[in-house]
Amino acid sequence: MNTNDGTLVRVQGVDKVFHRGSEEIHVLSGLELEVPKGEFLALMGPSGSGKSTLLNLIGGLDRATRGSVQIGGERVDQMSDRQLAAWRARHVGLVFQFYNLLPVLTAERNVELPLLLTHLSKSERRKHVEAALRIVGLLQRSRHYPRQLSGGEQQRTGIARAIVTDPTLLLCDEPTGDLDRKSGDEILGLLQALNREQGKTILMVTHDPHASARASRIVYLNKGQLFAEKPE
Repeated sequence: MNTNDGTLVRVQGVDKVFHRGSEEIHVLSGLELEVPKGEFLALMGPSGSGKSTLLNLIGGLDRATRGSVQIGGERVDQMSDRQLAAWRARHVGLVFQFYNLLPVLTAERNVELPLLLTHLSKSERRKHVEAALRIVGLLQRSRHYPRQLSGGEQQRTGIARAIVTDPTLLLCDEPTGDLDRKSGDEILGLLQALNREQGKTILMVTHDPHASARASRIVYLNKGQLFAEKPE
């Protein structure tokens, strides 16, 4: 990916409009955002401010109504659905609030899922899964099912699944929202380590100032606009 100027994410003039019957709901309006490669960015704002919508646009899970979304110089907003699916598989790791693990699969099989979209052999997939589980400190729990894991362990499994393809960008939507403070702190420490030691670029949506304090930069979304300081 082309990041010669050091900017990995460039969002320019982005509007997002949803339709409810004949009503237009303007969620994002002329939004501008640049994220340098290797940054850990926290995105804060009130409920309904469009935080998750912005994350979905950057991750290619949704499309802007107007404007451009570039990741590493590639115009994500101009890709076809097939191109987007292939691009996400290569470049985006997703971490959700509620883990989204398949209960019938062990931790290692859940982590392996994104690799099934690649051309890696079974033995190569196993090596990648072991490496990801080792990074999140869960190698010894790899044969356990989600119901046998604590909430924090389930989220660690979700993070391992997100990083197993060595993605360019890690997108986290309220990753500590369903965890107690101790488990949440462990997850935040893990994200910081991924940023500092693995060089991962991380965008994290959160409503919790305790979580956002772990990021290297905080931006605030309010009424469809981004602010460097919390709006009054």
